[in-house]
Amino acid sequence: MNNGVFITGTGTDVGKTYISALIVKKLHEQGINIGYFKSAMSGNIKDKNGKLMPGDAVFVKDFSNIAQPLAEMCPYVYETAVSPHLASQIEGNPVELERVSSAYGYVCGKYNFVVFEGSGGIICPIRCDEEKIFLIDIIKLSKLPCIIVSDTALGSINRLVLTYEYMKLRDVPIIGIIFNNYNDKDIMEKDNIKMCEILTGLPVLAKVKPEDKDIDINKKFWMKGR
Repeated sequence: MNNGVFITGTGTDVGKTYISALIVKKLHEQGINIGYFKSAMSGNIKDKNGKLMPGDAVFVKDFSNIAQPLAEMCPYVYETAVSPHLASQIEGNPVELERVSSAYGYVCGKYNFVVFEGSGGIICPIRCDEEKIFLIDIIKLSKLPCIIVSDTALGSINRLVLTYEYMKLRDVPIIGIIFNNYNDKDIMEKDNIKMCEILTGLPVLAKVKPEDKDIDINKKFWMKGR
């Protein structure tokens, strides 16, 4: 396996990019030569010069204060705010696994640890024309173990357990769960976390509250040769 972690989630907008940024920031502050990568980003906007910017990568870079160039972070950037397979059907430039592999390999060769963020939820279609690529294919390409990001709101048990079972059936290694937008005053959210642990057997690595600027996972956890 490469030295890094793949960040997937129970759906769109559960906070994969925010959690990725927290991890990158933490490791950067601990002196690790850290890189970020995402194979495809949709829903991006143009800068004042009309250049389409990889929004998630911009957020991670600014939040973590890493020096990694944006050009290294994502080979496929789309403007339309839909899944990558549909965005590429609208805009052209469909995802090619060979190009993703080459770009990712370059990042792996330059950085000691890579945080690879997935697009959408675990069944996100990346390309669906004469060639079919889904997020699970990107995970397999990365050769990285996964962290599942979940919210703690109503319905999170169902979403988390279904994601876990899908990944388990496909022999995807999972390190554990990070819960985002956690309210420690809400008894339901506390119970949702407990039930997710019971039903999956996965460890809870962190519980991130809204506006947290740090994640409580130490350097040794990340750098023990995964």
